[in-house]
Amino acid sequence: MKILAVSDKIEERLYNASAASAFADVDLVLSCGDLPAYYLEYLVSTLNKPLYYVFGNHEPAYDQDGRRTQEIPGCVNLDGRVVNVKGLLIAGLEGSIRYRPDGEYQYTEEEMLWKIVRILPQLIWNRITRGRYLDILVTHAPPAGIHDAADRCHQGFRQYIWFMERFKPRYLIHGHTHMYMPNQKRQTKYKDTEVVNAYGYVVLDVEPAK
Repeated sequence: MKILAVSDKIEERLYNASAASAFADVDLVLSCGDLPAYYLEYLVSTLNKPLYYVFGNHEPAYDQDGRRTQEIPGCVNLDGRVVNVKGLLIAGLEGSIRYRPDGEYQYTEEEMLWKIVRILPQLIWNRITRGRYLDILVTHAPPAGIHDAADRCHQGFRQYIWFMERFKPRYLIHGHTHMYMPNQKRQTKYKDTEVVNAYGYVVLDVEPAK
């Protein structure tokens, strides 16, 4: 399956009329947050493929008329959910590490742990019925120590390290960390998981689970 993952930056190559032909072979779109609702609506209508998203730390999202929205038409909010998309088991966790006391879509490590705990029954059911917990975890923030930064806002979650070690998703796809330098790594292998920074966009070929 060919997956288009997007995050944080509106890409001219995607936000124009040629996107439908340039990305015609894409099967699924995953958004890792901090993108306007109108952009995701454009992608889902232009590519005519299912789009699943989590919010970033700069949400709530706004539509093209500047109205606040919690749901994006034609797209599926993946936060706190585990879904089966054409045989791929995918879960989502929104937001970033808490860096303001009143920040929306920001979480402490303990709060993120409770978000993970709430999806445990679905993960265990996947293990029983499918032989694996998960194929892809979609997040906004990266794991701690992988693609993150020293400043509080861009620190990753330690809970994601534990998650990868315990549930062994094949991919963790995140955003949040902007890629400005040519030597920045977009993909890093951590144990059984390929950690991918979707800043801007990235296309992944994901083999069906055996």
